[in-house]
Amino acid sequence: MEKKRICIIGSGNWGSAIAKIVGANAKTQDKFENRVTMYVYEELINGKKLTEIINETHENVKYLPGHRIPENVIAVPDVVEAAKDADILIFVVPHQFIPRICSTLLGNIKPTAIGLSLVKGFDKKEGGGIELISHIISKELHIPVSVLMGANLASEVAEEMFCETTIGCKDKEMAPILRDLIQTSYFRVVVVEDVDSVECCGALKNIVACGAGFVDGLGLGDNTKAAVIRLGLKEMIKFVDVFYPGGKLSTFLESCGVADLITTCYGGRNRKVSEAFVKTGKTIEELEKEMLNGQKLQGPFTAEEVNYMLKSKNMENKFPLFTAVHHICIGQLKAADLIDCIRNHPEHMNGNDDDCGVYAKMGQLKSPRSHL
Repeated sequence: MEKKRICIIGSGNWGSAIAKIVGANAKTQDKFENRVTMYVYEELINGKKLTEIINETHENVKYLPGHRIPENVIAVPDVVEAAKDADILIFVVPHQFIPRICSTLLGNIKPTAIGLSLVKGFDKKEGGGIELISHIISKELHIPVSVLMGANLASEVAEEMFCETTIGCKDKEMAPILRDLIQTSYFRVVVVEDVDSVECCGALKNIVACGAGFVDGLGLGDNTKAAVIRLGLKEMIKFVDVFYPGGKLSTFLESCGVADLITTCYGGRNRKVSEAFVKTGKTIEELEKEMLNGQKLQGPFTAEEVNYMLKSKNMENKFPLFTAVHHICIGQLKAADLIDCIRNHPEHMNGNDDDCGVYAKMGQLKSPRSHL
């Protein structure tokens, strides 16, 4: 088998953390080419190009300072140049940039390439709907796309603290290749076939994390936050069942599901900025600029995109937590109104009859894992 060439499209803190893993695995496994390209949006840091700094010092001094990126990872400022010979394209950029990147790459990649999306979010489409990022990449570039989502705070992955992740991949031949590209002794991979559910979990948990941040900002304690997490998880499950049917309930027990939800609601940037939103009275946009060092906040954008579809389908009342988070982010509700949302959640008023139907359709807690 010819060695696979790898390109990482994106170089924020998560992209740089993944570059540490992919670069190290490419050096030690015969199935991959040693040289890994990483597309870096060019910026000037103290008068010097960021790509030059990365290639000379092997450190992303802006987005992942203090961590060494392997020398075989080469920073490239042109996305077409970075991706042109790649067999595996790893997408790890804010989801707002995916359409532009895909239009730039169209016709400039190998027709046999495959994608692996680490991008968490949705994109609006005309008519009141939303689309999964992996579907956009696949449709625009005419390549198959798998996804990776999990309880993976970039700073902890970079510190090589043990964690798990989930890869959603339907191709039984590519699944072990993707697993071997990503897995290390401290970063353990489980591959499942339930791709859409994996990706939805990675996007929707950021909405719930905003709710958790509002609770922290209000000083309401862990019991209230636990209620937000639980109700948020149930809305995530219902959302997948309604809009991306055919998923497995057991997928929500993988790292991409409940684990990612918990860690994001306690340690992620969406929680952190949402807490500051309540305490400071500043806008989400102001706090993003002040607190994230150039990174993008996904939760409020995802809440807006989800609400765009729910509103068009007259289903806002079916997802009251998602809806409340959106209206708080845009200033139509106060953060304290979230508590009324929780208190009056349909589950508390009507019991669990509606959810029982969802769980029955999604099947028993049977493992969705691929046989590798």
